[in-house]
Amino acid sequence: MLSKVRSHPYFLAPQKPSNPNYPLFVFIPGMDETGKELMYIQTAGLEAAFDVRCFVIPSDDLTSWDEMTEEVVTLTQIELEKVPRSPVYLCAESFGSCLALKVLEKFPQLFTKIILINSASSFHRVPWLNLGSLLFPYTPQLFYKISSFLSLPFLANLSRISPAASQALSESTSSAPKETANQRLSLMREFDIDEKKLSHITQPVLLIASKDDRLLPSSAEAQRLNNIFPNSQIITLPNSGHACLVQNDVNLYEILLSANFIVD
Repeated sequence: MLSKVRSHPYFLAPQKPSNPNYPLFVFIPGMDETGKELMYIQTAGLEAAFDVRCFVIPSDDLTSWDEMTEEVVTLTQIELEKVPRSPVYLCAESFGSCLALKVLEKFPQLFTKIILINSASSFHRVPWLNLGSLLFPYTPQLFYKISSFLSLPFLANLSRISPAASQALSESTSSAPKETANQRLSLMREFDIDEKKLSHITQPVLLIASKDDRLLPSSAEAQRLNNIFPNSQIITLPNSGHACLVQNDVNLYEILLSANFIVD
């Protein structure tokens, strides 16, 4: 019997037309392919200064941290071979921030500027999340669908997101196959990074943290990462939940402008 052929991660250009004269901006979202609609919302406005590529992980892709790291690097290098340019930005949120840290650990010089948003690198230090991830495989399919819906208030401040964003967030949390969700949780539980290697990253790092994050201790994690990176700064979003980029009052482009993180 032939084994199922799984798809591979790819780059999505969320804004058309893209502008190859602008700096390359690689965005690693917290969701897989089931959250593709969210990527358009999260990256809206960035086209004013960047040529954006979103790293999309197909929902049937169950690869390891190392394999995903290689995919990010290979896709980025392909883009730079097509149009050599600098600076090159790496931006990631939640689960994606863990992958970004893996990329920086192994390829520290590939990106010029780094942005990490509500990094989920604290996951394995949160006892109730670890326990939940261990019990997850035994969750009945029906309860999995219900729990995905119930998790929405933990992901975002629902009073601050549009109906379209709320719908996209709801669909992304409930449409991922259970096998995929279980694999992602296992990766989060096992996540580990060489902090000594990260401490040698001299490029500017912007750490964005939601103060009202109900899912992860994002503010504390930003402080921890700030102590690791020698050239970093923190921006705290006072009224934002974990999925901050879907909120009406949060615009990533404006945040980067306020932090002087956009190169003229």
